[in-house]
Amino acid sequence: MTYSLEQLKTVQECDNLLQVVSKEKDSLEFRQTSLSRQVESYKIRSLETSGELQVVEAEMAALQSLLDALPEGPTKQDNYAKFKKLEYKQFLLTSRSADYGSVALLDKEFDLSRTVKELEEADAFITTVETHKATLVAG
Repeated sequence: MTYSLEQLKTVQECDNLLQVVSKEKDSLEFRQTSLSRQVESYKIRSLETSGELQVVEAEMAALQSLLDALPEGPTKQDNYAKFKKLEYKQFLLTSRSADYGSVALLDKEFDLSRTVKELEEADAFITTVETHKATLVAG
C-alpha cells in the first residue's frame, strides 16, 4: 500500500508514529503467540474429542444390541442406566467438539493467519517510515 508519508514533515512526527506502530506491533506479536498456542491446543483437543466420541458411540451400539436382546429385569435396567450415561457423555463430547472441533480449529488458524499478515504489514510500514525519516534527517 502507498502511504501518505509526505504528511510527515519532521523527525519528531516520524518518531511519534513509529512509537505508536511499535506498540501495535507488540500487541500483534502477543496475539500471534497466543493464537499459535490456542491452535496447538485445539488440534490436540479436537483429536482427543473425536477419539473419545468414537469409543462412546461404539459402546452405545454394543449396549443397544444387548438391550434389544435382554428380557425385562434388573440386568436390562442396569445396562439401560449405563446406556443413558453414555448418551449424556456423547452429548458432552459433541458439545465439546463444537467448541474445540475442526470448525473452531480452522477459525483459530484463520485468525492466526490474519495476525501474521498484519505483522508483515506493520513491519513494512515501520521500514517505510524509517526510510522517510532518514530522508528528513539527510535533507
